[in-house]
Amino acid sequence: MIDDKRAKRNVAVLVAAQAVLGAQMPMLFVVAGLAGTSLATNVCFATLPISMIVLGSMLSATPVSAVMQKFGRRTGFFLGAIGGALGAVVGAYGLYVSSFPIFLAGSLLTGVYMSAQGFYRFAAADTASDAFRPRAISYVMAGGLLSAVIGPQMVKLTADAYVVPFLGTYVAVIGINIVGSLLFLLIDIPKPEAPTQDSPIGRTRLELIKTPRIAVAIICATVAYALMNLVMTSTPLAVVGCGLSGDLLPLSETEGMTLAEQRKRFVDLASNVVSGHVLAMFAPSFFTGHLIARFGVERIMGLGILILGVAGIVALQGVQLENFYIALILLGLGWNFGFIGATTMLTSAHAPHERGRMQGLNDLIVFGGVTFASLASGGLMNCSGGSAVEGWAAVNWAMIPFLALAGGSLIWLVTRPKPQAA
Repeated sequence: MIDDKRAKRNVAVLVAAQAVLGAQMPMLFVVAGLAGTSLATNVCFATLPISMIVLGSMLSATPVSAVMQKFGRRTGFFLGAIGGALGAVVGAYGLYVSSFPIFLAGSLLTGVYMSAQGFYRFAAADTASDAFRPRAISYVMAGGLLSAVIGPQMVKLTADAYVVPFLGTYVAVIGINIVGSLLFLLIDIPKPEAPTQDSPIGRTRLELIKTPRIAVAIICATVAYALMNLVMTSTPLAVVGCGLSGDLLPLSETEGMTLAEQRKRFVDLASNVVSGHVLAMFAPSFFTGHLIARFGVERIMGLGILILGVAGIVALQGVQLENFYIALILLGLGWNFGFIGATTMLTSAHAPHERGRMQGLNDLIVFGGVTFASLASGGLMNCSGGSAVEGWAAVNWAMIPFLALAGGSLIWLVTRPKPQAA
């Protein structure tokens, strides 16, 4: 029987890293679009900073994976924290000088951290037994529960700390990366052995991606993450936009406030909604692994896709505060089941010596889809209708074809004839 003592220690370190370092992602996702609105010359580009974060993650996924394969997980995770700190420095400077291009450059660097964070879940599986692996992945994802609380609360404390709006938030992100990176000194994952002439070569990237279970895992992970990002990116803009137009709350709740006070009120509400969403993303992780072990990974992935569809339906029913809360909570829950399920399916479908190329390829494709979604989010929200309400509806209608793709691929995998054993 395999002793999971080392794996449990690594999971504890990765949970802490997810909680501390991971707090920067909800912080940046709350403020980046709002900061972009004030810096961009065209509101259609308001969410471009978030798109640049995801683009940076997509572009760095393969290099970061290669670094981890050659030098070990710890080196790759330190590289991610450096990228996060540098991105926050450049982003803060962009805000200070009111330069949208500099702000975007900082966002692109931040993507290096986002890419490295994506490998926490794979690192949890490295030293785990087959029985412990689904729970190890789930527990690491559950570390995001604390980040869901810490991040949005940090936004409330730091957004107006300086004369320049949101500058304090980026300064706080610098500190989070410096302090949080010290956790990686405690991680104990062996560095992969250098390949020799006798080492197995493994399948090519094309052969890997043509494997049915790998292909479906990538499709479902991409759809779950991309749709979550599509809707979450627009949420702060929708909450603030619907609030300032009088659609979110009764007029009596904002009567007598100045415009600046109203905006702060709706930024706080947007932070609360995003906080509820991120809690829903990670809280189920305490039992997602158990559900996968009991009911099978395919059923849990299918349930996640179904819940994402229900989230869109709730969002289309209105723009009252309760609609935002319920829709975003369901969105987080659907992402959790879909993404953790897809990760579990992927890790069981490739060999250890194929890890570097497969995991890098997976995150390249996943974050490519997320980049497209975040780019589309701003255009749909701000430029597809005459009001914030119409833009929010367009964002949620856009989910339909991608949910059909993920659901259809999963049904195909489950119903296809099983290969005969040799």
